Amino acid sequence: MLGAAALLGLAALAAPGQAAAQKLTIAIGGSVTSMDPHFYNASPNNSVTAHFFDKLVEFDAKAQLVPSLAESWRTVSETVWEFKLRAGVKWHDGRDFTAEDVAYTFQRAPNVPNSPGGFGAFVRAVQKVEIIDPLTIRIHTPGPYPMLLGDFASLAIISRHAGEGASTEDYNSGRAVIGTGPYRFVSYAPGNRTLMRRNDTYWGGRPSWAEVDYRVISSPPARTAAILAGDVDIIDAVPSSDIQGLRGEAALKLTSIQGLRVIYLAPDRSRSENPVFVTDNDGKPLATNPFNDLRVRRALTMAIARDALAERVMLGTAQPAGQWLPPGAYSYNDSITPPKQDLEGARKLLAEAGFPNGFRMTLHTPNDRYPNDSRTAQAVAQMWTRIGVQTQVEALPWAAFSARSSRQEFGMRLLGWGSVTGEASYALVNILATQDPARRTGANNQGRYSNPALDALTERAAGTLDDVKREELLRQAIKMAIDDVAIIPLHQLVNTWAVKRSLNHNPRMDERTRAMDVTPGNS
Repeated sequence: MLGAAALLGLAALAAPGQAAAQKLTIAIGGSVTSMDPHFYNASPNNSVTAHFFDKLVEFDAKAQLVPSLAESWRTVSETVWEFKLRAGVKWHDGRDFTAEDVAYTFQRAPNVPNSPGGFGAFVRAVQKVEIIDPLTIRIHTPGPYPMLLGDFASLAIISRHAGEGASTEDYNSGRAVIGTGPYRFVSYAPGNRTLMRRNDTYWGGRPSWAEVDYRVISSPPARTAAILAGDVDIIDAVPSSDIQGLRGEAALKLTSIQGLRVIYLAPDRSRSENPVFVTDNDGKPLATNPFNDLRVRRALTMAIARDALAERVMLGTAQPAGQWLPPGAYSYNDSITPPKQDLEGARKLLAEAGFPNGFRMTLHTPNDRYPNDSRTAQAVAQMWTRIGVQTQVEALPWAAFSARSSRQEFGMRLLGWGSVTGEASYALVNILATQDPARRTGANNQGRYSNPALDALTERAAGTLDDVKREELLRQAIKMAIDDVAIIPLHQLVNTWAVKRSLNHNPRMDERTRAMDVTPGNS
């Protein structure tokens, strides 16, 4: 049934009336930093590379799994999965897609040099790869691992013949961008645009658009101006302040869906001494890192008025968050609610931690990655200043911010994380687990938080086949992380796009903006 549903969905791409479609111009706010699909697990990169590369299985718009390069799968035993690969799939250079390419992908993904936050977590359960025949592959895991499909839905499959010996630079130049996806690479200008053309022999049906111009317009006002002027066909991350005005534009329409992304703050836990961007009130260095004190972390989260952020900064386009999943998601913990602001309680905790007069710090934030990211940081800084933590904000373009953050150059940073699997483990493994390249955990743990008890609980949940029991373990893990203030969740985003009224757009919970989700339509 899954296969039939998927084929019906793919057939819609080639529906009558779409053959005449020519060029689609997309503008997103987040900067695309690489064409290497294994370099950096960030939504803008994943959105673009999804045009060129397919996965074994995919998440649909509502985070449900559907077949892709794998037509079907079954469990041979508790520790062996068998995947039947789709026949007749061709790489962009005409060669056949086979199980050898899947095996090579699993080998390459966790070993990309200089990756600021890669994809190793998604193959951490792959203990052995067994190729049965060119279209059959078996994956051996060290123990029961029910989340394998979700992991594989986050991992682009690359070709062995194009990938062997290829560096990230070879992907950025286009030389190695030989995929099985619906579009073929034309050119890439970092921080500017990616051009692509239709893959007329795509296994999933002829794509809607002959050409796609995928632009980065980091400035929200400029993005809005571009859609109003008709220079682009669709924009993502519509500024909250522009939503009402755009609703009144006859030539445009808005699409939206509850997102899976939490905006959060991550303190630096990589240092016990000589913290960066943190000083006493006279500007003198602190001997020890205050963020390693639970009382300080609790004070900081208690000082934040999340309702005010959602209502005044986000103008109703976000919901206050006390954890990283939205209500209703599998493993969401109903017992954890967004903390209420308690300035007096926060001051008391700071005094108990040895900071009766607070301290000074810098909050680093991107200014072009998430809706109202720098405005959110400014509001938080004001709230922290009210409890004596004199906070200034330094806002940077995403490309510079992400590189510096991955090198632990910040004391406190604002980040976002989309749990595209729709459950807790995606964040537990990638941003909260102890960074350990050998175990392939913590790839995006930029604050270097480490809690062995949480790691053990996450592993226990990952090996629990029973859905009810696994959900309870994940809920326990959420509570453990939040009680320890591993991160400071602020709010959950509602994803909103503006699109020309003559087009149809299927909005995605994972916030990705793709040509495949836009089709010609009636106004």
